Amino acid sequence: MGNARDIKKRMNAVGNIKRITRTMQMIATSKFAKAQQSSVASRPYTETLFGLVAQLAESGVGEGHPLLTEPAAEGHELTLMISADRGLCGPFNGTMVRTTLKHLRGDSAAGDGVIEVVGKKGAGALKFNGYKDFVHHTHIGDKPAFEDIERMADRFIQMFVDGEVSAVRIVYMKYFSAGRQKPEVMQLLPFSAPEVESDEGGGSMQEVYEFSPDADSLLDTLLPAAVKAVLFQCFNDAIVSEHIARMVAMKSATDNAGKMGHLLKRQFNRVRQTQITTELTEIISGAAALE
Repeated sequence: MGNARDIKKRMNAVGNIKRITRTMQMIATSKFAKAQQSSVASRPYTETLFGLVAQLAESGVGEGHPLLTEPAAEGHELTLMISADRGLCGPFNGTMVRTTLKHLRGDSAAGDGVIEVVGKKGAGALKFNGYKDFVHHTHIGDKPAFEDIERMADRFIQMFVDGEVSAVRIVYMKYFSAGRQKPEVMQLLPFSAPEVESDEGGGSMQEVYEFSPDADSLLDTLLPAAVKAVLFQCFNDAIVSEHIARMVAMKSATDNAGKMGHLLKRQFNRVRQTQITTELTEIISGAAALE
């Protein structure tokens, strides 16, 4: 059980840990609220672009477009993993690393292709697993700017159009809600527009667009914009998921520290009671011996 002094030191240490984890939980909660606003605010723009691209694809436009065309021959792919710069976020980084390694080892085109990583934790894990030749982006942080993502998307588009890579895939944590996040390997290029649900019941009206200028010219502008919007949404989802994971992990650590503090306090009281009882026995015994 230990003596009272050792238990007291452990109580102080656990108390300090509890204060730190509680502060980190509050910070993660604040960052989560801001990141969630950014993620939710960018979705209408992305979904509207999807709708326009889907309408164009449905009308037969876009056949042969370089961003929509599958490569004639299979080649090396580009894989971008979005991880975190910091730890203490539960299973977030471990899940991203396992998902990425499964993808790289299961697809030779991806394993032998170009690998890019966002986040120090992901870069360290890839090095540990034997992947040395990859690009590490250190300028993104937990507040991605659209200008940085736009430059990255432009480079991906140029590499795909020039034939340097046959596909671009993003490994990230997709955000659905505060209670649900899921790792996903998403194909960014060649870009595929979502399928438009048909209105079989005829109960609602389908939106009809009049394109000006012509659809082909408009597609040349919409497709790069859609690719950039999707990539930016991936980063926003990953940031939100990281803050949720850290918030949950720090709350669990705070609760565990509180339980440990109560346990140590009971142990301290028992040891102190034993010491007091022993001291009283010695006093009484000494007084009895003097009589």
